[in-house]
Amino acid sequence: MTKHIPVLLNEVIDSLDIKPNGTYVDLTLGRAGHSCEILRCLKDGKLIGFDKDQVAIEESKERLSKVGSNFEIVWEDFRNFKEVLYTKHIASVDGILMDLGVSSPQFDCAERGFSYRESAKLDMRMDRRQSLTAYDVVNTYSLKDLTRVFREYGEDKYAYPIAKRIVDMRVNKPIQTTDELVEIIKSVKPMKELAKKGHPAKQIFQALRIEVNDELGALKTAVRDALEILSLGGRLAVITFHSLEDRIVKKAFQEVAKVEGDRHNIYKLPSEEDLPKYRLVNNKVITASDEELLNNPRSKSAKLRVIERIRL
Repeated sequence: MTKHIPVLLNEVIDSLDIKPNGTYVDLTLGRAGHSCEILRCLKDGKLIGFDKDQVAIEESKERLSKVGSNFEIVWEDFRNFKEVLYTKHIASVDGILMDLGVSSPQFDCAERGFSYRESAKLDMRMDRRQSLTAYDVVNTYSLKDLTRVFREYGEDKYAYPIAKRIVDMRVNKPIQTTDELVEIIKSVKPMKELAKKGHPAKQIFQALRIEVNDELGALKTAVRDALEILSLGGRLAVITFHSLEDRIVKKAFQEVAKVEGDRHNIYKLPSEEDLPKYRLVNNKVITASDEELLNNPRSKSAKLRVIERIRL
């Protein structure tokens, strides 16, 4: 195992304001970087970790076992976490963490097909039990749907010509590998784009990964349920890595943490029922320090937002 550096670790632990006897949930266990630190803060409390990647679960179980025994790991998509907790007779929790970055092992393991820097079969499934792969998206989606995926999830201005080239190329034979797709993307983009900093395929690969794993749909469901299941004083901390995720989290937080002014008579105080049940712990998004950026370049795009339940 390579050394794993959890993003914004100190900021996450501080923001969760961990109670030693509380119940905490890590919805994106990964390699348990954050979870190990949460577990260290617990005395009689419990940690429950969710992940849909079996490899991540095996690695994190080993790491957590070295810290303590008061944890449980669930192999499940985080969009289903609330139902899983209910089956365990857990109706509320004291803190929830979501770190939405793709875990390093997924990028580093070429055969998973996440990386545009390694040659591998197009896959990108976080949960290998599911059937839909990046190969299926690239080779079966219509021109219209491919364009939509690339434009909405990759925010790539060459979404249509790239989708068109893919549709034209797959007529002769299926596009099977990551490097084949990279070459198609490069063949479409003009030299001025190829000369820019950053890999020319990054946005398209991001779009495919989001589509294959329904990341944004899962995020909307999980954030809604996480807010609902927080106990009084409980906190939800979410780390995002691109604007699509951050917009969803920011909007969800703002909707529950503000009073709708136009519902009230301006001469009367809002009733207790109308007051927000949540407050933003950090009005300004938290980003990595200069020191962390030096030690962990992957933290560059990380943004942490935290919200607390203040009324039931």
